[in-house]
Amino acid sequence: MSIWDEIKESFKEGTTLTKLIYVNIGVFVVIKLLQLILLLVGYAPSSIQLLVSWLSVPSDPMSLLFKPWTLFSYMFLHYDFFHVLFNVLYLYWFGRLFTQLIDDRKILTIYIWGGLGGAAIYILSFNLLPAFHSVGGEAILLGASASVMAILFAVARVRPNFTVYLFLVGPVKLKYLALIAFIIDLISIPGMNNAGGHLAHIGGALIGLYYGWKLSEGKITGGFFDKAASRTGDLFKKRSRMRVTHSRPMTDMEYNAHKVKRQKELDKILEKIKNSGYESLSKEEKKTLFNASKDEN
Repeated sequence: MSIWDEIKESFKEGTTLTKLIYVNIGVFVVIKLLQLILLLVGYAPSSIQLLVSWLSVPSDPMSLLFKPWTLFSYMFLHYDFFHVLFNVLYLYWFGRLFTQLIDDRKILTIYIWGGLGGAAIYILSFNLLPAFHSVGGEAILLGASASVMAILFAVARVRPNFTVYLFLVGPVKLKYLALIAFIIDLISIPGMNNAGGHLAHIGGALIGLYYGWKLSEGKITGGFFDKAASRTGDLFKKRSRMRVTHSRPMTDMEYNAHKVKRQKELDKILEKIKNSGYESLSKEEKKTLFNASKDEN
């Protein structure tokens, strides 16, 4: 099997987090290859900036009306090597925590909503705050940072006291890690070198905080992007060759007994949430609660 076939197989069989990482790296590689081709055929190195601008969120609302796709494309777009490197590393670290402590099926939702929240704060800031009036509509936003911040803050809200071990630092609770990241972005805004980017990070963090709060209350059972991710993943799954057998339908007595048993399990889970909070649930209990909420819908 060739390297390309191995990459395709890894993408097909990978989790949603794996696919997000591959897409971010893939877009970066394509941009750089196009830049190389343009340079070799005689175009100026800055020619690629037209494509980057075409995929980035503009600060000017009128420009955004003609490029609405940038609200989504920008969160997968990177131009500098260290920008994509650190964003992919943070996406991997925080994404692993999210998938392990919450749910792999929801990571696409928080990634997209975090990116949209970051873009919203960015556009509003550049058009409403006097400090950015001199920039006008010439600024652009790109990168996965707002989405990554949303993932960090969502998992920190659901499991605030979960401890991670940082190199040269030691054990740190997630709530403090998120708070430090927020403060760094806040105090970096006056530098103005990447003020729009730091504002977008804050927008992503606020979305993540809200999403994590709703998750803790059990009020999020799967949104549009969750379902889209599941359907996309199903397209890449190999179909099983096993023969499907059909069992006989349950009798009324068996059905009622099953329903009573399931209701008792739900009552027990809800009582546990009331006494100890959502984060005290086991993975199986969360799955049971999630399936029950889908049936009600």
